[in-house]
Amino acid sequence: MSAEEFPTTTVHGREVPYDPEQLRKIAEHPCYSEKACHTFGRCHLPVAPKCNIQCNYCIRDFDCVNESRPGVTSKVLSPGESLDLVRRVVREYPYVKVIGIAGPGEPLANSDTFETLRLVHEEFPKLIMCISTNGLLLPESIDELDRYGVGTITVTLNAIDPAIGEKIYSHVTYEGKTYHGREAAEILLSQQLKGIEMAVAKKMFVKINTVYIPGINDEHIVDIAKKVSEMGAYTFNVIPLIPQYKFADIVPPTPKEKKEMQDACARYIKQMRHCARCRSDAIGKLGQDVQSCIYRKDETE
Repeated sequence: MSAEEFPTTTVHGREVPYDPEQLRKIAEHPCYSEKACHTFGRCHLPVAPKCNIQCNYCIRDFDCVNESRPGVTSKVLSPGESLDLVRRVVREYPYVKVIGIAGPGEPLANSDTFETLRLVHEEFPKLIMCISTNGLLLPESIDELDRYGVGTITVTLNAIDPAIGEKIYSHVTYEGKTYHGREAAEILLSQQLKGIEMAVAKKMFVKINTVYIPGINDEHIVDIAKKVSEMGAYTFNVIPLIPQYKFADIVPPTPKEKKEMQDACARYIKQMRHCARCRSDAIGKLGQDVQSCIYRKDETE
């Protein structure tokens, strides 16, 4: 296959082809390919407990083995412990091809994230390195992520209008100062868009997560999908609200409403329709997590 035949993305108005190594990352990444989710797995390393924003739908105060949602982990690992875990996972579960850091806080606000990426990438350069982020620190982190082989990035982007964003975020802490209200939403949005643009320019695959919050951003989600498509994002994931914290009284969208939203967004960008809302310590195929087996075995040895 010639370079001209590879799928392309638009960067600053020009078409940029993906090379075979990039296409392999899509073919083996269960979040980016619905086919891959039946064959390949991921290993989330919970090394990032600190967060630099407070979302009105997010609470991370407890863990339950039956709890499957972002921000939940049984324990926080050190970079060294994470490397040991990766060694074990690739030995016992060779179908795991993706190493991701998705919390339980904000990965880019924790120095252990970068040390973990370095250690794992140096020993396992063929594994797909993945980050999930709120995007606040993405612009200043992009070169280091690129250096450690991160080729897939998920950005949670819930609004491209600060008037809506200020309803979703309680505060944003940036460069040592905490911001609230419209100013917080403006800073976060500016950084998110800049970071997405920089990631696409480096030919990283960008997935956008948008939490579907009825009465807050539901009339706005299609606009988000259209915007990120124009920026070159690869895929878009509509995530129904889990009612908790300040949004505990909001009724989440029904499966029918979620599908209708996905269908509306699909006019602009490829939809991820198989999201399992993974824990920060998830290991295995989507919907077939094995981390409890690993930790239970540790306790009995």
